[in-house]
Amino acid sequence: MSDDNLTVYTKSQLALRNGQDKPEIWVGFKGYIYDVSESRLWKKGMHYEHWAGQDLTEELADAPHSESVFERFKKIGRIG
Repeated sequence: MSDDNLTVYTKSQLALRNGQDKPEIWVGFKGYIYDVSESRLWKKGMHYEHWAGQDLTEELADAPHSESVFERFKKIGRIG
């Protein structure tokens, strides 16, 4: 599936996938949504001081890793 064919989700829909309100744990980055549900580092929707269900693009600058970390996760949608 090309990136253009990904489902578009609103920020409100992304916010529900925070590991608390729905079973999915999603994060946004650079306009895309990634499913991090299987990551042991995102259990309960929290990764250090970061919460799932939101766009983390601006927060990556403070992370000890690069954006290549997102290559480990399935890109499931776009933020619309």
